[in-house]
Order: sequence, then structure tokens, then C-alpha cells
Amino acid sequence: MSFIQVDKDSDFPLQNLPYGVFSTKEEPRHRLGVAIGDQILDLSVIKHLFNGPALAKHQHVFDQPTLNAFMGLGRAAWTEARAFLQKLLSASEPALRDNAELRRRLHLPVGYHGRASSVVVSGTPIRRPVGQMKPDNEKPPVFDACKRLDIELEMAFFVGPGNKYGEPIPISRAQEHIFGMVLMNDWSARDIQKWEYVPLGPFLSKSFGTTISPWVVTMEALMPFVLPNPVQDPKPLPYLQDKEPYTFDIKLFVAIKGEGMSMPTTICRSNFKHMYWTMKQQLAHHSINGCNLSPGDLLASGTISGPEPESFGSMLELSWNGTKEIPLGSGQTRKFLQDGDEIILTGYCQGNGFRVGFGQCSGKILPALSDP
Repeated sequence: MSFIQVDKDSDFPLQNLPYGVFSTKEEPRHRLGVAIGDQILDLSVIKHLFNGPALAKHQHVFDQPTLNAFMGLGRAAWTEARAFLQKLLSASEPALRDNAELRRRLHLPVGYHGRASSVVVSGTPIRRPVGQMKPDNEKPPVFDACKRLDIELEMAFFVGPGNKYGEPIPISRAQEHIFGMVLMNDWSARDIQKWEYVPLGPFLSKSFGTTISPWVVTMEALMPFVLPNPVQDPKPLPYLQDKEPYTFDIKLFVAIKGEGMSMPTTICRSNFKHMYWTMKQQLAHHSINGCNLSPGDLLASGTISGPEPESFGSMLELSWNGTKEIPLGSGQTRKFLQDGDEIILTGYCQGNGFRVGFGQCSGKILPALSDP
């Protein structure tokens, strides 16, 4: 138990302790924090307390505006930091509990995450994209706003230590390079995507926005919920074979809150365990040709769809390619997203009396620019 009051349904109990980057109005500087209940522990303020063998000479990483330097230290540092933070925040440890000065540096959560290009943090509005599409196969393509805007329920992981250019990461060591996970909504413009698939693949249909949840849940926090890997048939090639369990029981939900709706409606209930490939296989394959990865690189799972219709991870699947309505209640239905719709992804692992969750991954759809 922690001396911080944590609601039993909180995503962020002592068993979780996800990492993020945050700021406050009083101090807008971006800095590292750990979520505990509805508060944030500012790691830049307690950096001097990390005196273990893996972190004593690297306390400066907690002064950085991103997690990259910390992630690059590797599993020994991650494990040491997690054990120390769990002790520091426990009810029996007085170092922080009884220190009023340090306690003032626990903040209400205002999440921010450093990201590349159009990967945005939860709560960032998404502008309806424009692009080329071909609604009539007998006519030339047209340039217009997307009419079939969709979501993709995904998860993603951050790379810790990278690899040298030209040197693959073997699957036996892949776990050492995986720091933690976030929820991801990889927004898709299906009508633009359909045309862009000919001849090469998606471009404008995917690059306009990808939303991730703001807290990075460490693999250490997720290991109590590990499951055996799926049986793969045909058997993968040797460089992808791995007997160690590395898939996870993470319950996932997608909800829509349209304009005029008082509450969001859940349209999808899925689970990360439905993934065919593991993250270790993904990392090993990504690097097998010598591609070099760096701390902070983000790798996504792809759409997470289960075997039942309610577990389909996109509106394309849920509406059966637009041939049936998805009921939202109060007379509202959807086939694809409308302007003003807010999409909310949530996920958690259920423990005995606690949950290890990811918070929200949400975004609201803004109209397309009238004169792109």
C-alpha cells in the first residue's frame, strides 16, 4: 500500500507507476514524472535519491525533458528505479511520506509526451484529413475531405537501448530493449487509403494523426499479467522463434461520445492477448536487416481485433465496411466518424484488488479545413 490515497479503480496504483513527461502552469518546464493515483511525483526533484549501482552515476537522466536518456540505460536501471520508487511511495517508508517539502512536488496530472511529427498525446483534437480518393471506379480521382474517417485500436511500445547500425537484435535479447507500453489510436482515412493502396500503400490516409496515451506503463508492471504466446502455424523462421511467454492480458475498450451525447458509448471490447505476433518478435524482425533503433523509438502493434464481432478494433470491421450501423443509443448510429465525435480508448490489467491501467487515449474530430 502507498501513503498516497489511491482509489481502488484507479489505473495508477503502486503496482503500476507509469512514466510520463509533464508540466504545470506554475512551472511550464517539461520534466519527468511518475503517476500514483491522481498525482504525479516529480522525478527531477528527487533525482539525488537514486543512489543504487545502476543509477548513482546517471541521476542527470531525471533532469531531461524526455524519457529517452532514462530508457537508454537499459533494464538494470529500469528495475532499480521501479523498486526504489515503490519503496519510496510505500506507506511504511518515511523519506517522502514525512517530508513536507518534497511532498509539495506531487502534482495533479497534466500529461505531455515528446513525440515525432503527427504522433500526438491524448486529448489533442484531430482535423478531418483531405486527400485524393476515387469514389467512382469509372471516373478520375478527386480531391476532397475524407468521408470514411476511422479509428484503429492499437497498443505501442517504446524502445529502450537501441542497436548499432548493421547489428540486429536477437529475439533472445529483445526483452532488454522494450521499456514500456501505451495505448494508441492510429487514425485512418479509409476512402483516401483505398486509393493510395494502388500501387504502393497508405500515405496521407495515415500521416495526419496518431494518438497515444500520456503514461508509459513499464514492462515490469505488466509482467504479472503475462500469458503464453499464441500458437503460430506455420512455425516462424528460427530468428523469430521464442518460447518465453510475452503476450499480455490487457483488457481494451473503444467508446464514442458524439455531440449531444451525455455519456460515451462503448463500441468495442477487445484484449491485447489476441495479437498473433509478440513485441519481441516485432522488434527482432524490425532489426534483422541491421536497421538501427534508438531510445524513444515507438513501435505499434497494428489493429487489435478479437474473434467476436464486439472485439473488432476498427469501425471498418464493426460496420462491416459500412454495410451496417453501429448503435450508440438515443437514436444515434455510426458507420464512420462524424465531426464532433470524441473517441476514447482505455485499457487495463485486472489484479487482485487493483488494476494496472493506461489512462485515456482520446481525440475529438474537427471539421476539415474549408480551403486546404
